[in-house]
Amino acid sequence: MIGIDPGLTRCGVGVVDVAPDRSARLVHVGVVRSAPDARIEKRLQTIAAGIRAALEEFMPDVLAVERVFAQHNRNTVMGTAQASGIALLLAAEHGIPADTHTPTEVKAAITGYGAADKLQVQTMVARILRLDELPTPADAADALALALCHAWRGPSAAAAAPAGALTPAQRAWADAERGARR
Repeated sequence: MIGIDPGLTRCGVGVVDVAPDRSARLVHVGVVRSAPDARIEKRLQTIAAGIRAALEEFMPDVLAVERVFAQHNRNTVMGTAQASGIALLLAAEHGIPADTHTPTEVKAAITGYGAADKLQVQTMVARILRLDELPTPADAADALALALCHAWRGPSAAAAAPAGALTPAQRAWADAERGARR
């Protein structure tokens, strides 16, 4: 499972192995950086090369990327959307399924609270993965959180399980997702 926290200056890349009992192990975490003063096509090329290298080295079975949401800073949204598109394209080129999750979904999956701050996410990621230190920078922790979120809450998890096999938390999550689509 690979998580991508898209960004033009810093793009987080996190790879985890998640067992059926939901326990997780860190495989790789890093940040692909591009020069803010470089031309946009060069920045995107740098981001693509970093994600491609991770896909080829770790051969994940699925890619999760942060869903772009509206912000007040149009330039930030555009860069995030462009980096997200690169990640989704590379997933398709490598023949692996991809999905997106909102920051609120990820925070809720990792901390139990959809408005958690960066430090809370980093702390919980470190605890879940049994790390001695917090993953830094925040982009790296966010990428790991995305991968964990997808592994735990992936779109097929609740749909594939018989109704009686879902935990109360999984049922509540599935109900909330259905309600949000209406």
